[in-house]
Amino acid sequence: MRIVIVGGGQAAASMAARLRAKGHEGPLTVIGNEPAAPYQRPPLSKAYLLGQMGLDRLTLRAPEWWRDQGIALHLSETALSIDRAGQVLTTDRGTYSYDALALTTGAAPRRLPAAMGGDLPGTHVIRSLADVDALAPQMREGRRLVVIGGGYIGLEAAAVARKLGLEVTLIEAAPRILGRVAAAQTADLIRALHRAHGVTILEGTGISRITGDDRATGVALTDGRQIDADLVIMGIGVLPETALAGAAGLDLDNGIATDLHGRTSDPVIWAAGDCASTPWQGGRLRLESVGGAIDMAECVADNMLGLTRDYVPKAWFWSDQFDAKLQIAGLNAGHDQVVTRAGQGDHAASVWYYRQGTLIAVDALNDARAYMIGKRLIEGGISPDPAAISTVADLKALMA
Repeated sequence: MRIVIVGGGQAAASMAARLRAKGHEGPLTVIGNEPAAPYQRPPLSKAYLLGQMGLDRLTLRAPEWWRDQGIALHLSETALSIDRAGQVLTTDRGTYSYDALALTTGAAPRRLPAAMGGDLPGTHVIRSLADVDALAPQMREGRRLVVIGGGYIGLEAAAVARKLGLEVTLIEAAPRILGRVAAAQTADLIRALHRAHGVTILEGTGISRITGDDRATGVALTDGRQIDADLVIMGIGVLPETALAGAAGLDLDNGIATDLHGRTSDPVIWAAGDCASTPWQGGRLRLESVGGAIDMAECVADNMLGLTRDYVPKAWFWSDQFDAKLQIAGLNAGHDQVVTRAGQGDHAASVWYYRQGTLIAVDALNDARAYMIGKRLIEGGISPDPAAISTVADLKALMA
């Protein structure tokens, strides 16, 4: 069986490794549009941007691994179209016949429209190695940075910039930071952390445009204020890369729509990772996480080889900001109760989410024990009395 994987990220690497580990001996081709072999993305906005991690440590597999596994890795190659009837993928370099095709095309960062200055020199996004390689030389002590967006990417970039000595203003149009992804209690913890390190945070503040003629010089706010800047980072989310799938007529729904096995509306085309959505609780779920990419890619690999294993999302995330680590287990969508527990040390606490009496998620800031126990409770289907969360002396007692 000839298998072709489109995409050069975590999902592609995990799927290829799983296919070989599970005994696939046929031709296996991975096609990525970046010049670098598959690498980790989370450290890009943290350790790599700080200069604490090199490309050698980012790379998921050594060059010889691909060769030894007999996997044809094609870099700097762009997939252009899929002939579903003929089962042929066309790229800017040639054509590939397939018996099974997997789309692990990931997601692309959103930019402000060009009419709002979103394409001016001096504006940046953070998603790829090239993005960060372009940004890093601009992050110099004493320069002024405006970060647009109060999600995790924006907050991580703000933290790195402060550690490098830049003056940082972060602007969030919504009433508060982390509005889409975390409770107000978690946002309060993160806001306090950033303000303690000198980040100026403006919430409920709209942007009129990024100013400048030849390059970005600042940001004009809708209330008439002007924030001067030497560079601007847009951290306003990502969109799943679905153009290839859409042009081929595959079903799209919050990404490339798959069934519980990772199969798309074409029975020999599969999808996994940030680009793919799966049935979940009567709707569709698309996880933007390393853990989700690995789990879904491995499930798809198994099913390509003849298993019928349902993909069960197991959500876990993390975010490093300054010297603090935020660890997240579970999905907090639909929560109706939040309990906060104080931790030990600076900026240490955990936020526990319940829905109809069931524990569904935990945010733990500088509290690895709360994260680990919360994750075990969620995976074990155990829901402690919410009142016990903030009062029990030892969280481990909640496992009983």
